Amino acid sequence: FSIVARDAASGDLGIAVQSRRFNVGAVVPWAEAGVGAIATQAFSEPGYGPRALDLLRAGVGAGPALDRLLAADAGAAMRQVAVVDARGGVAVHTGAACIPFAGHRAGDGFAVQGNLLATDRVCDAMARGFERAQGPFPSRLLAALEAGQDAGGDARGRESAALVVVRSVSESEPWRNRA
Repeated sequence: FSIVARDAASGDLGIAVQSRRFNVGAVVPWAEAGVGAIATQAFSEPGYGPRALDLLRAGVGAGPALDRLLAADAGAAMRQVAVVDARGGVAVHTGAACIPFAGHRAGDGFAVQGNLLATDRVCDAMARGFERAQGPFPSRLLAALEAGQDAGGDARGRESAALVVVRSVSESEPWRNRA
């Protein structure tokens, strides 16, 4: 299960993911400062990350970018993917062939999604956890994961997690763009 989000106050973008899958951070999260953030999971298609970033960089919004990815993918029914663009636009897809419990919720500047979940309450809990959390953006992303775990999490258990935050673009100090 994962969250992709944009912090409205700073423009920072982030992804937090937790899974029973080993080394989940190498496959699910993709982000670029000032461009967008993507989580690709279920029968993950890692090409969604760089392809979505290319589209977002070219000015295509989150919804049309995701539509293009899905239209070109014969395996879209097995995929789960969420995109947030640098303006806070959100698009999310849970394919009909994802393993239950599978689902997603979208909110203002964020989306949560999960598959192989222990209960159907995980996504709602994650959304509430993120919306209610206070403090720094990375802590709010982690609050969504903690809420999801408290609601049952991954039905297979826990093995790995990842947190990626990219800061809003700083033209004068580009080395500060990755937290």
